This record gives sequence, structure tokens and C-alpha cells, in this order.
Amino acid sequence: MQEHGRWRLLLWVDRAVSGLEALIIGACVAVMAVNTIANVFGRYVFSQSLYFSEELNEIMMVTITFVGLGYVTRKGLHIRMSALYDAVPDVPRRWLMALIALVSAAAMFLLAWYAWEYVAKVASRGRITPAMQLPLWITYVGVVAGFFLAGVQYIATVVVNLTRSDDVWISHCKADGYEDPELTTILELKQADAQSSGAGRE
Repeated sequence: MQEHGRWRLLLWVDRAVSGLEALIIGACVAVMAVNTIANVFGRYVFSQSLYFSEELNEIMMVTITFVGLGYVTRKGLHIRMSALYDAVPDVPRRWLMALIALVSAAAMFLLAWYAWEYVAKVASRGRITPAMQLPLWITYVGVVAGFFLAGVQYIATVVVNLTRSDDVWISHCKADGYEDPELTTILELKQADAQSSGAGRE
């Protein structure tokens, strides 16, 4: 019972982190849109651009890219090179996915460590951004968080593939499979045609 409660707590924390990631990404996209529109409006209407517009958009893009890394890993939406993986039967494929996720987690944690060291170095030098005069290290916090959260998600993928035998999991909450609606429709039509032709022969 205690173990079940612990898993529920971990799932709750994961959902909370996922919601926070989605909120940060959405807010950054909205800020970029408003900032870009305001800059264009100021340039062509008042002949005066926003002096901080380019810098702000760069910060937002960095944040979106790296905070989004953990988000897409959780959702299993990252790009995969799967030619060899797809040729493996289901049971070995699950072990292969666990190995891939483990190596990916190690890479993410290593990159998070290097990013943390870089942020600490920048903070110790007291550098600031040229336009908005913000501490430069703040702009790179999303890089550290993104790599670390992606590593955590890959570890969760390893755990779920080693503890659940009902499917192959590309993330802790998403089983492997194709969800392209057009491809699904084509496959369903082919299956229906095969069944109808089989029934006609009988």
C-alpha cells in the first residue's frame, strides 16, 4: 500500500512538472509573439524599434528549446532513428529501448552537469546581457533544467520497460506505435478490404 502511494506521489509530481513545462513553453511563445508584433508596429508606425526585442526573443527561444526537451521526452515525441530498432522482435525491442533510454539519460545528465558548470562560471564573472542588463546566467537556467528533466524522463522510460511486459514504451506514459491518422485510416481500410475479400471467397 505504501509502495502504491509512493508511485501515485511520483505520478502527481510528474504531472505537475509537465504542467509547469507546458506553461513555461506557452508563456514564452506568447511573449515572443507579442514582442515581435510590438517591434514591427514600433518600427513601421513610430520609426523606432524596441531596443531589447532581439535579445528577448533569443532568451525565449533558448528557454523553449531546452525546457521543451523534457516535455517532448515525456510525451515520446522526440525524433528517433529506428531502422534497426523496428527490425527487432517485441521482447528484445523492449530491452533495446531500455538500453537506448539509459544511454540517452547518461548523455542528458552529463550535458546538464556541463551546462551547470558553465552557468556557475558565467555567474561568478558577473556578466550581464547587453540590452536588458540582466545577469547572463539567468538566460541559461533553462538549458540546465531541460537536460536534467530529459534525463529523468529517460530513466523513467528505462524503469517502465524493465517492469512492464505488456508493451514497448518510448516514454513512461507512451507505448510505441504509429499514431498518424492518415496511416491509421489506410491500414484500417486495407484490413477491411482483406476481410471482405476473404469473406467473398468463402
